[in-house]
Amino acid sequence: MPRIVFMGAGSVEFTKNLLSDLLSMEFADSATIVLHDIDAERLETATAMARWMVDKLGRGTRIESRTDRRAAVEGSDYVINEIAVGGFNATKTDFDVPARFGVRQTIADTLGIGGIFRALRTIPVMVALGHDLAELAPSSMLINYTNPMSMIPRAVYEGSPFKRVVGVCHSVRDTQARLAGLVGLPVEEVAFQTAGVNHQAFVLRFEHRGENLYRRLDEVIEADPELRRTVRVAVYQAFGHFPTESSEHGSEYLPWFLHRDDQIAEHRIPVGVYLEWSQENLDTYDEAKRALAAGEGVEIEPTSELASEIIHSIETGTPRVLHANLRNGGLITNLPADACVEVPCLVDRAGVQPTRIGDMPAQLAALNRNFLNVGELTLRAALEGRRDHVYHAAMLDPNTAATLSLTEIRQLVDAMIEAHGDLLPAGIR
Repeated sequence: MPRIVFMGAGSVEFTKNLLSDLLSMEFADSATIVLHDIDAERLETATAMARWMVDKLGRGTRIESRTDRRAAVEGSDYVINEIAVGGFNATKTDFDVPARFGVRQTIADTLGIGGIFRALRTIPVMVALGHDLAELAPSSMLINYTNPMSMIPRAVYEGSPFKRVVGVCHSVRDTQARLAGLVGLPVEEVAFQTAGVNHQAFVLRFEHRGENLYRRLDEVIEADPELRRTVRVAVYQAFGHFPTESSEHGSEYLPWFLHRDDQIAEHRIPVGVYLEWSQENLDTYDEAKRALAAGEGVEIEPTSELASEIIHSIETGTPRVLHANLRNGGLITNLPADACVEVPCLVDRAGVQPTRIGDMPAQLAALNRNFLNVGELTLRAALEGRRDHVYHAAMLDPNTAATLSLTEIRQLVDAMIEAHGDLLPAGIR
């Protein structure tokens, strides 16, 4: 009878989607769902929503609510993580301070100066969670959604005794559906192999009944001038394989786009768009709170969230193949063994079983290693309290390095540390 914990349950839209999935599954009546958030008001709203959904669907699911993390995770079978340390205000800082130095970002949660500081805020919390799980629920599985995905699961398995952590992200699934649509085929008829680093994985195999569909994709791109004005297509044409991240997000992991006005215009890159999305999330929360108080409830619609699919496959034995992020350990042989990589995995009662890819094409592995270098230094900075490694990570970050001098990068890092203050590890601030 699974005990499933939602970390960061005050993110009500995410919680609603997960609940819509889990409450539709055959084990729902015997499950316990524990909602945890450090924001008591948001937790109260999420709890009211969960209980309304259980009543609406007539399920026997038990809902618990905890502000204390240790009480929440004790005895858990699954812990689903979607925390945002510092909330909207910290996210705004990640944009506002770099903007003063001329550093432009779009999402700022995966790489770049924003991704570095999001990781520095989050890693101590996740390492502490790993220690809690090792003590209180050693057989549990931690399923992480929080970015930066290449850093957070690795922080848990390197910084704590707890090793049963996987990361999930929609980018591969969405990219595969997008590519199938572009060449006019149902996605279930296309053979894909996709691997790399989260948000910078690549479609290595793209076939239909033995036909290499990249040739057909080239024809589609040649016929569509608007499609050619995207970062994803520019990266595909430069590196020979299609990337899994959206154009707006992918632009900030590379040195060629955001510091140039002509490239922003050519590729229609929406600078700062994540702040708009974050404000929309705040509005969504306010509307959900109002609707619940008025007795109107929320829309219940299963969304096939990856965490719920993993839990379903393990609990029922239903086999699925999906992409997960976990310790490399030789899965991709020309990337570092300790890195967190994204590969296809079989999931069934035996758990999450990754596919060995072997060598990536040399140019893709080289690009991934650039990406991973920033994460390696950020992780070392957080785990060892090394302020100098924060400078090093920012100096090696492609977008930051393409925009600022070494002196300016140090000044930006100092300004970010001052702005985030107590949210950062003690050895850094």
